[in-house]
Amino acid sequence: MNNTRFATAIHILTLLAHYPDEWLSSDLIAASININPVIVRKELLVLKEAGFIESKMGKNGGCRLAKNSSEIVISEIYDVVKNGNILGKKNQNPNPKCDIGKDINQNLQLLFSETDILITRFLKQKTLADFTLLFT
Repeated sequence: MNNTRFATAIHILTLLAHYPDEWLSSDLIAASININPVIVRKELLVLKEAGFIESKMGKNGGCRLAKNSSEIVISEIYDVVKNGNILGKKNQNPNPKCDIGKDINQNLQLLFSETDILITRFLKQKTLADFTLLFT
């Protein structure tokens, strides 16, 4: 996952957890992250579909957490936004005649899978509430 989606999702959810009774606009959230509100809106849709947030339209609209931050496990957020292997991509066309090249992608996939399992196990031990406590 060589992008900022996970960091953006955590930032959004931490902000919402910090203000649990307020409806926060995508503009406010974008200002906190210092990114374009369009990017925030795209991530908000993903987080809403996953059941992490709820939203309402209108002048006093915005979004907030759909459940208590202690019920949101960080590994769930990771699963929703990851779009690849944490270690990157496999080699596209290794030489099939090379002793290493012929099996490298198969072995890399095993390494990538094992790493993802370790990361997920670690993140399952932390909730959004745990992470939000770092900001108090």
